[in-house]
Amino acid sequence: MENIPNPIIIQDFITESGANYHSIPLSFTLAGQPLHSAPIVLVNHALTGNSQVTGENGWWNDLIGEGKTIDTTFYTVLAFDIPGNGSNSFLIDNYLDFTARDIARIFIEGVKALHIEKLFAVIGGSVGGGIAWEILALAPNITENLIPIASDWKSTDWLIANCFLQEQILNNSSKPIEDARIHAMLCYRSPESFKEKFQRTINQELLIFNIESWLAHHGKKLQKRFQLSSYKLMNQLLKTIDITRNSESFENLLSKTTASIHIIGINSDLFFTAKENVETYEELKKFKDNVFYSEIVSVHGHDAFLIEYKQLDHLLADIFKAETIKK
Repeated sequence: MENIPNPIIIQDFITESGANYHSIPLSFTLAGQPLHSAPIVLVNHALTGNSQVTGENGWWNDLIGEGKTIDTTFYTVLAFDIPGNGSNSFLIDNYLDFTARDIARIFIEGVKALHIEKLFAVIGGSVGGGIAWEILALAPNITENLIPIASDWKSTDWLIANCFLQEQILNNSSKPIEDARIHAMLCYRSPESFKEKFQRTINQELLIFNIESWLAHHGKKLQKRFQLSSYKLMNQLLKTIDITRNSESFENLLSKTTASIHIIGINSDLFFTAKENVETYEELKKFKDNVFYSEIVSVHGHDAFLIEYKQLDHLLADIFKAETIKK
């Protein structure tokens, strides 16, 4: 692996809202093959994730690694940390300065700094998928494949409403991270998922419902490892996904790219609904041929993209395994 300074420093960055940041550190990880020796896959992390996508603490280990769907014996896997996500000492206090598009611009700068001319794929789930859409809209020739999972090119009214409630909790609660996480888990799962898991059972030790002790556990767990300013920022990014804001129409933006677009929805997703994903697919089909839609079938809601690895492997095999066979 070549010696690349980590992090990359993005200098004199002006956000869309006009805020000026003298220097922003962009930390990243590289896994698999040495840079510039193999096809490169950029992986964008979700709200509480980071650039550790594979290896011992990798959050997408089931998908990325030796012999896995995204095979590190064949690909170079690049992942950036969203600046301010708490993975290093750099924090963003004024979260309202940033939008999802600002992060996409920073990631594009990172790709340029690493002298990457073209990516094989940009893949991301949830807000990471939204940032992937923003990257393609800004740099239509940056990748051969766009793979947004449990995501979309815009935040819907429903998503914005939930982010607004998250923001209220984060700004007003005495236990902001815990309480916001408890609410968020209701968006990430589904009624059916909770029914299957808990069956209205009681935690005999605490004498409360198991669903309650499970939610409280998730709240405490996140509070221990996540910072308030990071949560506020990530929630703001989730709320501001929209490739068309102050920009061109959806068709104008996406007719500029030759990239194949592989949209993966989840039938029970309450956050980025499958219906919205299908509408995006239908809209794209009107002016673009190499666009595909597939769906994870699961009771688990939005989080299914982190749970249903066998299905995801099956849906992604055509993209990643065909490339390895071709070579």
